[in-house]
Amino acid sequence: MVEDWRQRWQQGRIGFHREAVHPALERHWPGLGVDEGAKVLVPLCGKSLDMRWLADRGHPVLGIELAEEAIEQFLAEGAGEVSRYHHAHFAVSRQGNVELWCGDFFHLHIDEAAEIGAFYDRAALIALPEAARQRYAFHLAQLLPPGARGLLITLTRAPGDSGGPPYEVTADEVHERFSPNFEVTHLEDGEREPGSGFRESIWKLVRRGPGR
Repeated sequence: MVEDWRQRWQQGRIGFHREAVHPALERHWPGLGVDEGAKVLVPLCGKSLDMRWLADRGHPVLGIELAEEAIEQFLAEGAGEVSRYHHAHFAVSRQGNVELWCGDFFHLHIDEAAEIGAFYDRAALIALPEAARQRYAFHLAQLLPPGARGLLITLTRAPGDSGGPPYEVTADEVHERFSPNFEVTHLEDGEREPGSGFRESIWKLVRRGPGR
């Protein structure tokens, strides 16, 4: 999976990348109730412009990305000095209020996520095959403190289309994967996209506390 992901970036096969901020982020983030200045975790972040949008609104951003190519493109397309260092399993680059950790999301330890108070997932869960999605949901829950909240964007494919990535994640699967550790609220379904047949669904997730 790692090598395939890197090849996609090297060959420019990044149709999943959006050249604009996701409109669902702009619509729904202000209503999530995320604390002002909370640090936002963005798993499998690519070079998403959504990270700059979050940073411009006062949120430190921690993006995790496997492909070095994606991180270098994000930095080259941005402005400001870049600082670099290594931490445990990750090569870290920082530009402004955005910190990008190059490595495996599943290697991110809870101690390294101590300051995280929110998350944003537009293309992480749907990039993972079914066997890895339960692991992802559990690991995300481990990294987030009670009360942490965020936005999850999933998609369904056209009837009869079972390909991927991106993979189809149904509403039933969202509840199955996340309800044990999160309060799950469905916010909206988008229109089915012409050509691809994809239809996005937007979810608000709030990390449950003990006994909830």
